[in-house]
Amino acid sequence: MSTTFGKCYDPNGSQFGIPTYPWRYAPEGLATRRQLRARGLRPGGQLVAAQVLRPRYRRGPLTAYLYRIDRAKPVRPMTPGKHAALAKAMRARRTCPACQTDAGYVIPTSLGMCVPCAYPEEQRAA
Repeated sequence: MSTTFGKCYDPNGSQFGIPTYPWRYAPEGLATRRQLRARGLRPGGQLVAAQVLRPRYRRGPLTAYLYRIDRAKPVRPMTPGKHAALAKAMRARRTCPACQTDAGYVIPTSLGMCVPCAYPEEQRAA
């Protein structure tokens, strides 16, 4: 067993407080939030059952929390109000505050406006 594997393997939870497994070695019946979502499920208020650690060089390990699949609940359906609110939020992200037009893409926060408004001299040259 490698030392990296040994540092991340704590099935009793004595070192980290919850059962801990190395990356890709989680037992059956546990899944991350993303894996639950792919199955059409959500954690549903349950507590974290275990965690998976992936060691990295020069930084802290990546941590993924695991939830029990048998206690997961189905994803709530999208309501008309939620759908309208999401559409409004996405429309706001696409609208340029300078020219008030739909840019056709999500405006980068680094620019704060659409590309033609941010770089008008390059647009005139083209």
